[in-house]
Amino acid sequence: MAYEEIDGVPIWYEEHGDPAGPPLVALHGGIVTFEGSFGDVLAWLQDGRRVIGVELQGHGHTPDTGRPMSIDRFADDVAELLDRLGIERADLWGFSLGALTATGVAVRHPERVRRLVLAAVNIRPDGYHTEITAPEQNDPRLPTQQEFATWKAAYEAVAPNPDNFFPFLERMQPVVHDWSGWTDDEVRSVAAPTLLVIGDRDFVRLDHAAEMLDLFPDCRLAVLPGTRHTEVMQRSEQLRGIVEPFLI
Repeated sequence: MAYEEIDGVPIWYEEHGDPAGPPLVALHGGIVTFEGSFGDVLAWLQDGRRVIGVELQGHGHTPDTGRPMSIDRFADDVAELLDRLGIERADLWGFSLGALTATGVAVRHPERVRRLVLAAVNIRPDGYHTEITAPEQNDPRLPTQQEFATWKAAYEAVAPNPDNFFPFLERMQPVVHDWSGWTDDEVRSVAAPTLLVIGDRDFVRLDHAAEMLDLFPDCRLAVLPGTRHTEVMQRSEQLRGIVEPFLI
């Protein structure tokens, strides 16, 4: 485990697997730790690979310094971390917010990405079901109270300021809710082979997933049955059968 200070933020990361193996950067979901997102898949993911788990500004071990936050800033932080680690190109696997960040790296720093795994991702705000943006509605796609309590406990266990969970959550809301997305041309500019993975009960609409499949130039789509947004990264064996062959 280590920190690299990037643009005024001490970015925390940890490494797993074979230091000489092909590098893969793992990027967690919003308000979730690296362990909370990748804990179920890490045992097989690190086999023969150099896995670098990153926690973005304000998440987990990485403090929120008050620097303005955006998908673009997160993506630039990841590209700079690759520089610090002496890695020219890496595979990127992002989940939810991490998948937005990984896409941002592929758009802004295309030379840094070999292959791209995007789990539970959209490319524009309208890619979500409308119910997700209306929290007063009791939609089964939304996180459960138990899931939310688990995320809060994980944050409090490792964050530099454990009492900052709700203020940080408030600061994170506009990062995604006010995000405008990418243009079709920006998505078409992604040269890296791309694997999209969503749940059939995801926040992401299935027709939006089909649109992404058409826009990314070299793309595959996997839809996990009986799977909500928060459950995608828990489908370890299904993910292994899909992701491992793609990363070869």
